[in-house]
Amino acid sequence: MPRTDPDDDDKPVPLYRQYETQGTVRQISFYLSEEIGAAIHYTDLLYTLRTASGNDIVYLHLNTPGGNFDAGLQIINNIRASEAHVVTILEARAYSMGALIFLAGDELVVHDTCQLMFHNYSSALIGKGNEQQAQVMASGKWFEKVMRHVCRPFLTDEELDRILKGEDIWLDSDNIRRRLGNIQKGAPAIAPRKAAHAKTKPNAG
Repeated sequence: MPRTDPDDDDKPVPLYRQYETQGTVRQISFYLSEEIGAAIHYTDLLYTLRTASGNDIVYLHLNTPGGNFDAGLQIINNIRASEAHVVTILEARAYSMGALIFLAGDELVVHDTCQLMFHNYSSALIGKGNEQQAQVMASGKWFEKVMRHVCRPFLTDEELDRILKGEDIWLDSDNIRRRLGNIQKGAPAIAPRKAAHAKTKPNAG
């Protein structure tokens, strides 16, 4: 029988305590709909990712042929460092660096008629011959490290080796969803990456 207040025999005293907290969830959308340019063009996006709270959701809508490696990598690193839940949405195509940005999301959404494309990097060199050789070696190692860090386990080591040898890999929505589904099933065995793949949603949104 519940206890009663001594001042009011008819008023039951609750056997629990209730607390209430009100918060605001922000949802912020960015559209990467052109070739990825210099990093200076993405200051608003980078700042939002860096300052967002754990209650925020940032949507990145992707339809890009790829582009600047440095800017794309900075976006990826800011996604990884962000406290927000970052949803990358493949809305048409994401090639080259665009494909890597897509894979960096905490939650990945794929529409029905989309493509990803992965390939080796391209660049232009200036300077003396020895400087160019050193740059090629350093850039190649850097690119390989980024690819293996971002693309596994979505791409296999064998596929990454083929890309590094010059092959292009094209994937449509069905193939993308199948791979994401396989990753989701194996999530407990995957090292956490801000819980990126564990939150993956392989169906269209």
